[in-house]
Amino acid sequence: MALYHAKPQDGAAWITGASEGLGRALALKLAGEGWQVYASARNAQKLEALAASFTGAGKIIALPLDVTDRAANRAAVETITAGGGKLALAIFNAGNFFPVRAFKLNYEAFDDSLAINLTGVVNGLLPAIEAMKAQGFGQLALVSSSASYGGLPKSAAYGASKAGLVNLAASLKFDLDAMNIRIQVVTPGFVETPLTEKNDFPMPFLLPVDKAADVFAKGLKGNAFDITFPRRFTYLLKIANLLPYSLYFPLVARMTGVRR
Repeated sequence: MALYHAKPQDGAAWITGASEGLGRALALKLAGEGWQVYASARNAQKLEALAASFTGAGKIIALPLDVTDRAANRAAVETITAGGGKLALAIFNAGNFFPVRAFKLNYEAFDDSLAINLTGVVNGLLPAIEAMKAQGFGQLALVSSSASYGGLPKSAAYGASKAGLVNLAASLKFDLDAMNIRIQVVTPGFVETPLTEKNDFPMPFLLPVDKAADVFAKGLKGNAFDITFPRRFTYLLKIANLLPYSLYFPLVARMTGVRR
């Protein structure tokens, strides 16, 4: 039997980090396809504005929460599945980037990166899997990053947290496949969002957020474990990480403008 693909008629979609950037664009995209989308983030005002602004086939429902709050994540899944509702699709998109330089290290960048980007996903993932296991189907997408492929300047905390998501998803896939729950990772390159606007380094092949949401949504309908875009950039990074370290480090240093 083919592994499950989520469809709007099967239940609701839940997206974290949906108040802006890629999460917001994806919420609008899926709602336009007929999904009832529960949109989560910390900023309730932005979520309410998003829900109110949407007109289309589906619906966007504001469901504010902080992904670092474990109880709030469980309560969110309970809200979605209340009264026999189904959670067909869960997209864990919330994340943040805290730059790290070795000559100015601090614990906070690592603590916050892991709490939001890794543990914050686990907090929602576990109750989502419980709900999907009970209903007999589901689809999960964990938004990692192409920074998960290998070490990059300023990404010691961010890359570690995002690489953790890839390992997490790959390890769970063996069991989830048998439970008719599809799990995928999403490894974007650079996308035009409020987060990337803060970057002070080159961002090759920067992708407009609406285009990124289109590719993301298409990937959810496909069979690939890794949804990655733009491929011109992410495949170059994949190839670079096949090189011996003696070549990898000078290549990345030259590409990013960082000199040893």
